[in-house]
Amino acid sequence: MTALEKLKRGLRTFATDVGEGFFAITHNGLALLGLVVFCAVMVLTMRPDLRQTGEARLISWLQERQDESDDGSDVDAVDRATATDPRSLPKQQANIAYWLSRKYRVAAEPLGALVAEAYEIGPRNQIDPALILAVMAVESGFNPFAQSPVGAQGLMQVMTRVHSDKYESFGGTHAAFDPVANLRVGVNVLKECIAKAGSTEGGLKLYVGAANIQDSNTGYTGKVLAEYNRLQKVAQGQKIPLTQPTVTAAAGAGLENLWEKAQKLASFGEGGQVSR
Repeated sequence: MTALEKLKRGLRTFATDVGEGFFAITHNGLALLGLVVFCAVMVLTMRPDLRQTGEARLISWLQERQDESDDGSDVDAVDRATATDPRSLPKQQANIAYWLSRKYRVAAEPLGALVAEAYEIGPRNQIDPALILAVMAVESGFNPFAQSPVGAQGLMQVMTRVHSDKYESFGGTHAAFDPVANLRVGVNVLKECIAKAGSTEGGLKLYVGAANIQDSNTGYTGKVLAEYNRLQKVAQGQKIPLTQPTVTAAAGAGLENLWEKAQKLASFGEGGQVSR
């Protein structure tokens, strides 16, 4: 046997010994690891208090890691926002959104979303969208968090405790402060009132709870119908002033008294006395 053959044989033997030794060590190591895991499982099974403590510490550690990686950003916030660019709406809807925005000093984008929703849900309930928006305007001035002393809440000032069942499909009564949910529930209530009364005017009286009260042109129904009429004109592109000058009977009488006094003062200045 030559020296080269002896060297090859020695290397082969060495490699074989190393492989067998590595296998033995690995096998023994895995066996030892399995034994440790088995013992741990047995201990945790026999001691549930230790398991609960371990779970609590693990959850706490994971929460701390989550808090460290959380920078406060929320990329989904824009999807939850009730906002639509009025420029993307049909002309009539955009006209109403911009006009209401200026009159009630509310951002045009949220109003754009409400106008679009009113135009979508109104026809399905046989209610003019402009009437829905007029009710919102008079009821809350487009404040989604408004609440009256008697418990009416949200944009449409729905009595939440009375109509709590209508909020079930929205997840509960807290949805009263979600603009779209409140709008849909309010339209549902308004539809029922109009159907019960047999007319829009009568339905509005039922909606506000004044069915047995004589309502004048300056009362709730008159205000809603006046705003409704203005919104119809705005939708058609007419230039409607943001504030409507009104002269009540008391104001008219006051002006007449001022005019009489002015005439008497003028007579006193000319003749030295006031004629009676």
